[in-house]
Amino acid sequence: MKRYLLLLVAAALAGCGSAPEPEKKAEALPPPAPAAVKDHSAAMPPEGLKGSEVIPNHILGRQEMPGGTLGSYEAKGRKYQQFIIDVDDNQKAAFLLLDFKKTLKDPDYIDYMGGYFGNDGTQDVYVFAKLHYLAGVVGLSKTEADPIARVLASHLH
Repeated sequence: MKRYLLLLVAAALAGCGSAPEPEKKAEALPPPAPAAVKDHSAAMPPEGLKGSEVIPNHILGRQEMPGGTLGSYEAKGRKYQQFIIDVDDNQKAAFLLLDFKKTLKDPDYIDYMGGYFGNDGTQDVYVFAKLHYLAGVVGLSKTEADPIARVLASHLH
């Protein structure tokens, strides 16, 4: 009888274990959606403004840039753009400015604006950081863009 009980216990114990479950492969998660981009059309200077739009990501087609508001302008026969990128804080704006600077050929530092002027290979760009914004003027010479950039800066609060 003892032998029979021992066999029963051994059989029961052997049946209690289960084979480990095969590891589930982690499903590929989609890339996170870009953060919601604030519409700063109201901050765009109105003189010469033909229209503005919110770009969800990669403003000006730049892979290193987040989204922002892009205004299209025409004045005195010249077409150009102004942009505003709103980030979390001043430090992020400063780092974004440095990232932008890397894409410019022979960037010229503009000390009174805290920004740079240069050419990105296709067009002239005047870019600056103010508060938690990165903003700029695209498509004009430095002399033409400077007063426009100053007005744009005055609209950023």
